[in-house]
Amino acid sequence: MLSSWLKEQGYSPDLQKRYRKSGWLESIDTGAMIRAGDQVCYEGAIYALQKQLEMSVHPGGRSALAMLGKAHYLELAQKKVVLFGGHNEKLPVWFQNHDWGLEFDYYKSSFLPPDLGLTEVELRTFSIKISNAERALMECLYLAPKKQELFECYELMEGLVNLRPKHIQALLEKCTSVKVKRLFLYMAEKAGHAWLRYLDLDKVYFGSGKRSLVKNGVYVSKHRITVPKELA
Repeated sequence: MLSSWLKEQGYSPDLQKRYRKSGWLESIDTGAMIRAGDQVCYEGAIYALQKQLEMSVHPGGRSALAMLGKAHYLELAQKKVVLFGGHNEKLPVWFQNHDWGLEFDYYKSSFLPPDLGLTEVELRTFSIKISNAERALMECLYLAPKKQELFECYELMEGLVNLRPKHIQALLEKCTSVKVKRLFLYMAEKAGHAWLRYLDLDKVYFGSGKRSLVKNGVYVSKHRITVPKELA
């Protein structure tokens, strides 16, 4: 619970102070509290960011796929969580300072609308929004090749046989990253996914010119991208 949010609910700073003194609430850092004795994980902090601060910060990329059960073999021991937020959204100091027992890779971006391609997941007594499988894969491609290996992205794509064309279509039409769109289509075709035939690609803008993603790679003329030799 955030001090600013509690104040909006009618709990004055003095009342909050009294609750802390009486042992009902416990401060974890400036402006953030938990019920005394509670063990709060990072998902509880994400809940506060989304529900109390109305931020678009959410688990995305590989982390979202793992939470959806789509990337078990990649996340056998989750030590790092990938978070995405709006291009002007900064993680609060209390979030950065607290020891959540995990590392975070936080990426501020605007290549997809903040409210598109999210799904609600239930976690014990609360729920948070995370990227759905379609958006999560595009977030992986957004990070490639510098922050995420392209071949790993392809391995993820191979396993996503049940993606929903309606969701993919909406994301592709709104996506502003030419790299992401071209890679997504190239990998989907390479994996031979049946859902491809249900997309209307005439409505998607794939940009102009070539995109070289790696040095000394293989040029794929159809999609005008240069990919690693092992992927080609």
